[in-house]
Amino acid sequence: MSGRRRMRSAQVTLGLTALVAASLTGCSTDDDTPDYAAICVDPQSQVRTQDEDCKDETEYRGSGAGFFWFYMATAGRGFVPPIGGRYNTAHGTYTIPRAGSPTIRRGGLDRSGGNIGTITRGGFGKSGYGSSGG
Repeated sequence: MSGRRRMRSAQVTLGLTALVAASLTGCSTDDDTPDYAAICVDPQSQVRTQDEDCKDETEYRGSGAGFFWFYMATAGRGFVPPIGGRYNTAHGTYTIPRAGSPTIRRGGLDRSGGNIGTITRGGFGKSGYGSSGG
């Protein structure tokens, strides 16, 4: 009888382990896509540039020259232009989103452009400021 109890106990433990693992996997799926993704842009020409052109997290305030991060909500399913392509200013903002505690990815988006909703997290933190990609 004790052999049957051990076997049943092992089955219950394995079943619970599988259930917990499945629930953890389900939770992590929501975190695969950041809340915002940023592309490096030249606000004067409204053209996307290389990520390396954005040296820091300085926000564009409507004047001045240089390259700045342009933040786009990934839930908006906006289009990310290719390097050298024009972006739509209605699909994002030059200021760092700070409401709540959004996840932000700066740079690393497909250089040839595409749908912003298809990006994945890939190693950046959950923070109002996010981490710099370039």
